[in-house]
Amino acid sequence: MVNEFELKKLFVEIGKRIWTRGYVAANDGNMTVRLNDREILATPTGISKGYMTTDMIIKCDMEGNVISGNSKYKPSSEVKMHLDVYKERPDVNSVVHAHPAFATSFAVAGIPLDKCVLPEAIIVIGSVPIAPYGLPSTMEIPDRMRPYIKENDVILLENHGVLTMGTDLLNAYHKLETLEHTASIVWKAAQLGNVNVLNSTERDRLLNLRDNYGLQGKVSACDVKPMNLNTKSEANCGCSDSKSAANSQEQAIRDVVEKVMLKLKTN
Repeated sequence: MVNEFELKKLFVEIGKRIWTRGYVAANDGNMTVRLNDREILATPTGISKGYMTTDMIIKCDMEGNVISGNSKYKPSSEVKMHLDVYKERPDVNSVVHAHPAFATSFAVAGIPLDKCVLPEAIIVIGSVPIAPYGLPSTMEIPDRMRPYIKENDVILLENHGVLTMGTDLLNAYHKLETLEHTASIVWKAAQLGNVNVLNSTERDRLLNLRDNYGLQGKVSACDVKPMNLNTKSEANCGCSDSKSAANSQEQAIRDVVEKVMLKLKTN
């Protein structure tokens, strides 16, 4: 039987880890745990995850209605995302939503973390897609996440953050750590000028290890194509247009200088 008080203590501990590691700022982020088919525990809105206490954790039904808890606190309006996951994925018992800097940067840049780079990431979280942007606190986010939920435990939310799912709260949190660690390494490797991508043989060997380790959940196979480090820098962000404009401006300045110098000489 689930010990709710022990779960609430774990909420507090994980909240402190998320806040201390900089995965959320201010009052951002939210977490839930499924207690049974009818009830969940949820973090309160408007409270820093680094300062939560057990009395702030709220029990809700599967429609988001409060069942019990301190009347001073309400569940996050983004609990809609969590409830949708539970309805789509009976195997998921916990959901974590946060805004870790490196992973969220990929979500903002529109770059999925879908390449076969780190063995641990391939095994634990697989290919990480990006769900299209939706207005926070509305059904737009669940609606746009839904196509990715059934085959992925980890999803980037365009211009927003990330969502991780697990068999329990600690499992969902560990996937958040793995995601952010992977994103930071891919970003740093890109700054060095190369991201080495493993081939399909190595990918498949790694995915086969999931069964050996008895890992539950859903992962999609990573892409083995080389990572194009110039895709965002020029083709998609308008940098080439900016360079052309800058070059035209520099040429105009040179033309003016030449005319002035010519004028001075003739005088």
